[in-house]
Amino acid sequence: MFAVVQSGGKQYNVAEGDVLRLESLSANPGDTVALDVMMVSGDEVKVGAPLVEGASVKAEVLGHGRGKKIYIYKFKAKSNYRRKTGHRQGYTEVRITEVAG
Repeated sequence: MFAVVQSGGKQYNVAEGDVLRLESLSANPGDTVALDVMMVSGDEVKVGAPLVEGASVKAEVLGHGRGKKIYIYKFKAKSNYRRKTGHRQGYTEVRITEVAG
């Protein structure tokens, strides 16, 4: 059985035991979080409008971290304009423990 869940404005296809990196959640490592279910597939497919009622996906928070650095460079020719900045996106790593439809 698998489900499509929504977190942080993105959608993920998950099954039990999967490990995901989601946008940062305000939960401590070891906590259990419930994710919004948009679709469940098993014996039959249930599609929500926008969420499936009665379906649940629970995940255990493994930890928090930051992704690799992305560099942003701006340049304009003939005007001596150069800007270099960087960004590291924070994430929360979770393990899917239960998919119930």
